[in-house]
Amino acid sequence: MFDYLSGTVDHVEPYLAVIDCGGVGFACRTTTYTIASLKKGERAKLFTYLNAREGVLELYGFGTQEERTLFQQLISVSGVGPKAALSILSASTPANLALSIITGDEKALTCAQGIGKKIAQRVILELKDKLSKGQTLSAGGAELGAAVTIIPDNKLSEASAALAVLGYSQGEINVALKGVDLEFPLEEVIRQALKKMVK
Repeated sequence: MFDYLSGTVDHVEPYLAVIDCGGVGFACRTTTYTIASLKKGERAKLFTYLNAREGVLELYGFGTQEERTLFQQLISVSGVGPKAALSILSASTPANLALSIITGDEKALTCAQGIGKKIAQRVILELKDKLSKGQTLSAGGAELGAAVTIIPDNKLSEASAALAVLGYSQGEINVALKGVDLEFPLEEVIRQALKKMVK
């Protein structure tokens, strides 16, 4: 329904931002990372997700499309609702979260408030499995990105998939992974590629 909101920040509090768009204040539930980037009285753009359930409409807003995509991926996991997804996203940057899921680092996920070992394992199992099978991750029937095909046990392909989750194009990924030492653990291969991306 809404792709994004662009307006003036009217109010911020933990997990909530109000954006004034032409005299209408939109209350968006959000993460600590997005909140940290907002300043009252300044203009901001939030990429949104509308959650409709049992007659209740809740609007969620994110500072980047990557953060919104990860939110949608998280709530597609059985047993993970919007509140839990915000908690997970607030405990880590989108880049680190995607890395944790791809590499099966459940400890990183349990750092989030209210997220136990079982939920962390489920998130990793469901999202990593979809990536490994080359499926397109989606929520509510909306396509979130191009399908990523991973050859099992292929470190280069897994690293490529992790970077694709973060929104990088295949061309950017190929350049970033070129020359990276594949003798490193998968986590380090991805970190090295990300360093080249931000240069």
